[in-house]
Amino acid sequence: MDTTLKFFLLLLLLGLVSVLVNASTDKHDFQHCERVVKKWASSSLKQEVKEDKHTLGDLLFFLHVPRTGGRTYFHCFLKKLYSSSLECPRSYDKLRFDPRKQKCRLLVTHDDYSMMSKLPNERTSVVTILRDPVDRVFSTYEFSVEVAARFLVHPNLTSATQMAGRLRAKTNGRDARKLRGLNNIMHSDPYNMEEIVMPLHEYIYDPISLDIVHNGATFQVAGLTNNSYTEESHSVRYCVQKYKGLGEHVLRVAKRRLDDMLYVGLTEEHRESATMFANVVGSQVISQLRASNSSTESAADNKLEQSSSFSDSKPDNDGHQNSTSHEKASDIASTEIAEAVKGNMTVGELMDAYEVCISSLRKAQSRRRTSSLKRIAPANFTKEARHQVPETVLQQIRSLNHLDVELYKYAQDIFAKQHGRTMRNFGSIERWESFFYKSNEFTLWQVLSFGMTIFLILFVFLVFVNARRRTLKIKI
Repeated sequence: MDTTLKFFLLLLLLGLVSVLVNASTDKHDFQHCERVVKKWASSSLKQEVKEDKHTLGDLLFFLHVPRTGGRTYFHCFLKKLYSSSLECPRSYDKLRFDPRKQKCRLLVTHDDYSMMSKLPNERTSVVTILRDPVDRVFSTYEFSVEVAARFLVHPNLTSATQMAGRLRAKTNGRDARKLRGLNNIMHSDPYNMEEIVMPLHEYIYDPISLDIVHNGATFQVAGLTNNSYTEESHSVRYCVQKYKGLGEHVLRVAKRRLDDMLYVGLTEEHRESATMFANVVGSQVISQLRASNSSTESAADNKLEQSSSFSDSKPDNDGHQNSTSHEKASDIASTEIAEAVKGNMTVGELMDAYEVCISSLRKAQSRRRTSSLKRIAPANFTKEARHQVPETVLQQIRSLNHLDVELYKYAQDIFAKQHGRTMRNFGSIERWESFFYKSNEFTLWQVLSFGMTIFLILFVFLVFVNARRRTLKIKI
């Protein structure tokens, strides 16, 4: 047999063996991943479900999925309801919960659902907001560009200065001529400005996007982000990202998590979500504060009395220290009373405050974005501009976020049921509550007028009765 033919057959045999070995290894790896994911899912689904998930617990955990509008809810709802002294340390937009303050009542964080392992499960209520996955990817891309552009707006920052220097070096000669033509290139599609930033169609396949952006809502609700407190989270994430079919197990857990939540809002249903949040969450927070109002005031008075007694019992030469102690006690009492005063707010007043706040917040965000993007004009991210993105890119985003797409559909069903229940349960309550609080706002003249009206009605009634009796006596 020819030597060349023998060599060719040997290579063919080695290739066949390599294929068989790789196939066996892949099969073994898939089976391992399947066991890991199923074990985690089974354990997660067996966790005890709260008996009354519609009742607010002592601690409210706002699971903030990035780019869903959670910042608005924090500043325009929760900050109106909870004082800063009731917030858990490192609360808003932070990772890694600080458990030192055990009696805090509000936790707002980008941490995932595994945070519940650090919290009193039976006394904690979870709320969240979800967004259409395609819009969330758009928003994430836009925000990434905006944040990066800030380095060009603030040249006093060391890193920004260095970046600006590199950019100036690149704008000499040919690059400078290219940048002068940007206005003609980028006006048509701000999501494809490859001359200055990474285009959207490349961004969605960037390793960072593949790891933390796509299906981010599902992983966060399931408790499987790269900051998870669950030991097996990294193994489960690896397996699900490698074998797409295993994502169904994670999706099932995420759906169960949503079922157990006190409230699930939708970014796209802004007005309805805000109204439902005020009625479902806001009303219960107000009730809790109202219930603790009298006890808080009593406790504050006791602290002041104890401080006063302690000050009187000390020698005169320690007067400055006693005064300082008394002032601290007064500050504590004032803070506690201020917290209790929030319990006097109504749901209607909360919504009014929300409308004022969100208007101001949106204006501030718009100014910040305009200022950040002015150095890379004509970048102009708008809803109209999103319609210019090719359908093929949109389909790729949906495919990369297949778990989030399904979870969002499930959240829409939950939202519809919650909305109907809220309108039935809180419609009549809010009317009575509004009437009750409006009645407390009557002026003295209105009270006197109301009293005089009642008196006149009673007087006329008595006169009529007496006249009737006299008429009957005359007839007899």
